[in-house]
Amino acid sequence: MQKIKKGDTVQIIAGKDKGQEGKILSVDPKNGKVVVEGLNMVTKHAKPSQANPNGGIVEKEAPIDISNVMLVVGGKTTRVGFEVKDGKKVRVAKATGKVID
Repeated sequence: MQKIKKGDTVQIIAGKDKGQEGKILSVDPKNGKVVVEGLNMVTKHAKPSQANPNGGIVEKEAPIDISNVMLVVGGKTTRVGFEVKDGKKVRVAKATGKVID
């Protein structure tokens, strides 16, 4: 089970977007990277394709290391722990003790 999942709200804690919040679009647990909506934007030069007939310069989100994001629960950043409740392993916010999912 992962500490951070797709759809979670996270805050960037290091790098050029430090302090900003966004929603997780994708998680790559093998490489320890996440893509956060609207953050860590980079410009790419795209060749013309079916999806983008003109090509040109495209802005898109780049992956950010999972260690540089922190989960936000109830407007507050928190670490994530695990507990077994009713025979299921659930994520728990360390700051508040609330069950996340």
